Amino acid sequence: MTQELVDLRNSILQGRYHDALAIVDELEGMSKKAILRQIKSFLKVLLIHLIKNQIEQRLTNSWVASIRNSLVEIQDINLKENKKSHYINQNEWNSWLTEEIELAIADAALEVMNGKFSRKQLSQLLDNQKLILIATELLDFTYIYQIRELPDMIDEYVGKLPGGEDWKLGKK
Repeated sequence: MTQELVDLRNSILQGRYHDALAIVDELEGMSKKAILRQIKSFLKVLLIHLIKNQIEQRLTNSWVASIRNSLVEIQDINLKENKKSHYINQNEWNSWLTEEIELAIADAALEVMNGKFSRKQLSQLLDNQKLILIATELLDFTYIYQIRELPDMIDEYVGKLPGGEDWKLGKK
């Protein structure tokens, strides 16, 4: 990006505004790609912990913290600078989830029940539709609730997942 900024400066100083605008477009594209990459990373973490919950039928404090943190970060990163629009709109998550789920399964296979299942075995055990539904409902919270409300709403929701009652009661 540093070279692009040098080129942009030189283009402006030399009055080559068409070239400068092309560089601005390139920088915007690079920025958006980096933002989407961050969102995908947090989305994968969210899915990994929802997969572990679905297969192991339990919740741990660290899983809930990871789910909560992923959603809070997605909410923050996904909101554009104008504070009115998003990089990923509320109705666009299905394709993102479908794309990211296989990568999440591969990583989750290493953790679920201490690596008991291969990626393929874990994939066969999962109810992908249910997983996507839960993830979508949680992602919807990032559009509905303010940052100060979001953690409580997430905790309330995950408390209804398998193992949630024990988690709320502090049982491991």
